[in-house]
Amino acid sequence: MSFPMSSLFVRTSSPGFFGPATATLDWCEVNYQFSYYVAEIANSFSNLFTVYCAVYGALKIVQERMPTRFLVGYLGFALVGIGSFAFHATLLYEAQLADELPMVYVASMSMWLLYDDEQGFESRSLRTRCHVAFLVLFNVLFTWAYSVYRNPLLHQVVFGILVVACAIRIFYLLRVSPVRSRIPREKRDVVFKWFAIGAITFAFGFLIWNLDNVYCDYLTELKVSLGHPLAFLLEGHAWWHILTALGTYYMFIGVSYITLCIKDDHRKFTMTWGYSLPYIQQLDKC
Repeated sequence: MSFPMSSLFVRTSSPGFFGPATATLDWCEVNYQFSYYVAEIANSFSNLFTVYCAVYGALKIVQERMPTRFLVGYLGFALVGIGSFAFHATLLYEAQLADELPMVYVASMSMWLLYDDEQGFESRSLRTRCHVAFLVLFNVLFTWAYSVYRNPLLHQVVFGILVVACAIRIFYLLRVSPVRSRIPREKRDVVFKWFAIGAITFAFGFLIWNLDNVYCDYLTELKVSLGHPLAFLLEGHAWWHILTALGTYYMFIGVSYITLCIKDDHRKFTMTWGYSLPYIQQLDKC
């Protein structure tokens, strides 16, 4: 993932397989330091945790027989991790798009999930169709604008607005909206808990990345002093990947849980744990 602005300093130890960087962003990790075929080792392989979280969530959706929309969300989440791996491995603009565009797609889909508060998952109302049409149009227009203007600030602003809008919508559904009456207080508290934990984890990752950005020169010298593999622990952008993957997973769990409780019978669902990650269990799979 690539949300904040990168360091102005591009650090390259030697030319690599993919040639000069064409992406609009580069990072504090030295390019092609350990492999001729992978530009940034830590920033690339840290995305495997993103893919793990997404695949785990997708498998649980299938096992618990949840609506397909949640499976699509996790598949989009996995695309972010795969695209980010490709981006950091190649530092090519095409791979950068494969990282950043799915971030916006998944965030905008979360907005749709939160605004679709009509009961029943088989709804084909005009409102639902308009929501889907707007979602598709928005993502098509954003894809065109970002691929043409190649301004990372556009991506950062749009993605940030979507994340904040999701948080505001969650608060509205839990505290103000009439639909909150469909959900018992204890389950609303569960939704708030996991979304809040996810948001805090995401923000902490953002803080670490910015420290990595601001103190890049000092950290680069410290990495040289420490030597590898210990120096890998100082790759702030890699920690951003891990923390934002965990934060995104937690936030999407909150979004999914409140959507299920609003659109279906809340008594059919509960939150449980498996392999150190929470997931939603359907008590009646018939």
